Amino acid sequence: MIDQEQVHKVANLARLELTPEEEEQFTTQLGSILDYIQQLDELDVSNVPPTTRAIDVSNITREDKLQPYPERESILNSAPEQEGEFFKVPKILNAE
Repeated sequence: MIDQEQVHKVANLARLELTPEEEEQFTTQLGSILDYIQQLDELDVSNVPPTTRAIDVSNITREDKLQPYPERESILNSAPEQEGEFFKVPKILNAE
């Protein structure tokens, strides 16, 4: 299904330097993977809905509640730099 020349071409495109032994090893391994995928193609999945996960996953999160921090001054005093009642941080965007 896949030959050493194809493995060499893909390695070159991926900027990988493989030895001839590694190319031979990957040819065998990739051939096994493609054989397995071909076996999966034989399955009848016409009644199986498409999914992104094998099992349902839901994210359990709490509701955000805005609460002012009671010791705002202590946070500002621990900042390396401040400007008025704000943190002063280095500029990261150009004005252009």
